Amino acid sequence: MKYNETSKTGTGKIIRYSVLLSLSLTLFSCHNSENDWDASGAFESVETIISTEASGTLMQFDIEEGQTKKKGDWIGYVDSAQLYFRKKQLEAQIVSTISQVPDIPVQVASLYAQLSNADINQKRIERLFKGNAATQQQLDDANTQVEIIKKQIEAQKSTLGITAATLEKQVAPLQRQIDQVDDQIDKCRIINPVSGTVLTKYAENHEVVTPGKALYKIAPTDTLILRAYITGNQLDMIKLGQAVKVRTDLEENKYRTYNGVIYWISDKAEFTPKTIPTKDERAELVYAIKVRVPNDGYIKIGMYGDLKFN
Repeated sequence: MKYNETSKTGTGKIIRYSVLLSLSLTLFSCHNSENDWDASGAFESVETIISTEASGTLMQFDIEEGQTKKKGDWIGYVDSAQLYFRKKQLEAQIVSTISQVPDIPVQVASLYAQLSNADINQKRIERLFKGNAATQQQLDDANTQVEIIKKQIEAQKSTLGITAATLEKQVAPLQRQIDQVDDQIDKCRIINPVSGTVLTKYAENHEVVTPGKALYKIAPTDTLILRAYITGNQLDMIKLGQAVKVRTDLEENKYRTYNGVIYWISDKAEFTPKTIPTKDERAELVYAIKVRVPNDGYIKIGMYGDLKFN
């Protein structure tokens, strides 16, 4: 009996030893799995702050944090009533100026009628002169009258032409002012310039804004950037355009894996950021790299990720 008890005790020790060995191997394997990743970093995005180019009351501003907006989406507008009235005033000035432009054919119509009568009279006197019924003086007077009227027509056309050109030159700057007002009105419209998710909203409806006032911050989230740091001895392991594996935490001992591409490598070393570990934490100088990672919706800005080069 004593022997059997000893035997059971020995068997229990063997079982406990086996369990501990298995657990140690598992932990060692997990530890090695952690170290298999070459670098770590945090996800970021290219953030764009959208500002207004107009001055006035924000009449409409339909945007909220967390919304997804596409490029070209209508967001709202700044009050442009005064600009509209200014445009109408300039258009009225143009109409008034154009109405003063002389109608040259109408203005010289009476002179052409006089010229026609003078031509008829000239031909009549010329026939009489050939029949010795009119004197040379009468014929010369008729010819002179025709030439005088012709010169009057030319002078009148020249004067009216100069007046028309002057008025047209007055219209040109007015039209440029209208173009300028149209541009200012266009800048009152708030059109989203890039596709992405609204991160921060800086203004509200009916708030008075000025040019340069930040309205909201937006960043594309369909592709995020993993900024990681590597040591100098890892530089020969990477190159621009290289495909890499990216891992993010899912839950305990579970991860999501993505395909990424290195698109930027810093050419200057810097001190290791305190919040970013590297594979060799003893190294003080590291190089920053950026990796584009397609986002399936689970990656969030600020999350940490691991990199595998090979």
